Amino acid sequence: MSEEIKNINDEIRKLEKLKMDILSQTKGGNKMKIGISATGKGIDSHVDARFGRCPNFVIVELDGKEIKGVEDVENTANAQMGGAGISAAQIVADRGVKAVITGNMGPRAFQVFSQLGIDVYQGEGTIKEAVEKFSNGELQKVSGPTGPMGVGVPGGSRGGPQQ
Repeated sequence: MSEEIKNINDEIRKLEKLKMDILSQTKGGNKMKIGISATGKGIDSHVDARFGRCPNFVIVELDGKEIKGVEDVENTANAQMGGAGISAAQIVADRGVKAVITGNMGPRAFQVFSQLGIDVYQGEGTIKEAVEKFSNGELQKVSGPTGPMGVGVPGGSRGGPQQ
């Protein structure tokens, strides 16, 4: 990566952190809920590369940079034949999250979050690691879908990576 691109990415991270600080001040203090697509339960599980087809969501409540609460939510949308991303987005949005962390997200789920004003970030590693990176402004906010519709559909009927 060239030095110019690295500097631009650093500036973007700083701006994202500033935005997070401002949002936390205008939304009732430093508390914020984040929804993370997860391979399992709890903050030691990993960020799932799929959003709509992940088995679980971990909802983390932050107060500043400190984790104050963790809720495990089963993704009941993952077995749907179609529309899993939209249904999964609604499950997460109903928990009052202000941001989502996932590996990849299709266009329909991304559109739901865009319409609701919920920011989407790409992350990997454990839930705890992803939340720490988010809190430090080190995750990249995405401005559009990161995968095609149907990523992760059982049987590979729509293409995309299988997990």
